[in-house]
Amino acid sequence: MIPRYTREAMGRLWTDEARFSTWLEVEIAICEGWNRVGIIPDEALKVIRERAKINVERIRALEKVTRHDVIAFVSAIGETVGPEARYIHMGVTSSDILDTALAVTLKRASALIFEDIDAIMSVLKRRAYEFKDIPQIGRSHGIHAEPITFGLKLALWYAEMARNRRRLTEAVEDVAFGKVSGAVGTFANVPPEVEAYVCEKLGLKPAPISTQIIQRDRHAHFFTTLAIMAGTLEKIATEIRHLQRTEVLEVEEQFARGQKGSSAMPHKRNPVASENICGVARLVKSYAQASLDNIPLWHERDISHSSVERVIAPDSCILVDYMLNRMRNILENFLIYPERMRKNLGKTRGLIFSQRVLLALVEKGISRDDAYEMVQRNAMTAWKEERDFQSLLHKDPDIRRFLSADELAELFDLTYHLKHVDTLFKRVFG
Repeated sequence: MIPRYTREAMGRLWTDEARFSTWLEVEIAICEGWNRVGIIPDEALKVIRERAKINVERIRALEKVTRHDVIAFVSAIGETVGPEARYIHMGVTSSDILDTALAVTLKRASALIFEDIDAIMSVLKRRAYEFKDIPQIGRSHGIHAEPITFGLKLALWYAEMARNRRRLTEAVEDVAFGKVSGAVGTFANVPPEVEAYVCEKLGLKPAPISTQIIQRDRHAHFFTTLAIMAGTLEKIATEIRHLQRTEVLEVEEQFARGQKGSSAMPHKRNPVASENICGVARLVKSYAQASLDNIPLWHERDISHSSVERVIAPDSCILVDYMLNRMRNILENFLIYPERMRKNLGKTRGLIFSQRVLLALVEKGISRDDAYEMVQRNAMTAWKEERDFQSLLHKDPDIRRFLSADELAELFDLTYHLKHVDTLFKRVFG
């Protein structure tokens, strides 16, 4: 079953119908290549083009007998073509068809993923500017650190998605190679000119050298790139889940009319879409490991990689398409609570300005260690006794020897921390 947020176009790429149709594209292109070098007559090529048809059920029936999918495919095509079918699959091996067709399919799947990436980046950019100046507490180790803005968080995600886009561009370039070089890649029974024609027609590049297969480091590059992208989406989803916690509640997934959060507790509003993305990411990341394990094969080829790719190729592409579309939907519709962000900024009663006080004391000539101790002892009191940090500093005679009341008050100015937001946005968005 294709996940709800996945476009049908991605799912269709991985059907048996599409798979066999792409194989047929490769086989006909090979016949055209043979025609160009004078081996297949024009009339025979015309017949092949006109009569070659896909019959999925017939291929499946033949495969039950042959136990070989490509032989079953070639035999079924031969039944529709007639005597001229003797030219189909001439001089090539199964992997010439499989690997070249896989490269074509991965390129087509990537075109859809690029559309997804562009869509999610568009949403991230728009919402980053929408919340550019909305203050939020920055957290490290889950603990309040210093102020940021929610827009900066969104800009960070945008920049990471831009890197994912660049990585995918490189990965597609690396995987978009075909091979039509025969049983062990030596061109013994098919000339390089045929391969060159086939690859050019299908929008691929000829593998400079291959064995019976295109080497699987190329595919590992592609699937690990998808895994990194899944990691980014998991990261965003995890952040949304944390920010939706009842104790935080700065962000919340949209809760649709009629939606239910729990079979037992009518009050529940859960970040189920983000949790779903985090779960799916585990699959995509595991597929990356499988693709790495496909790199070492026996000699010129074994088929241990084949069964793996039948799962990870469609699953990785479909699931990443699903994750990108679902995350875009979350980001377009999630609820942002600026007032809750402001409230949380004050939750530690001014402790988030401790570094400013430390630096101000250092600027007055105090050693960093002494200044740190002076600030920290007041901070620990504020933590333990739930007291106002600025008031504690104001009453500390060691602090007041160096900082006046006005100077202390200035150190608790929120805008100080946000003065370079525009600079950061220019770096990210130009």
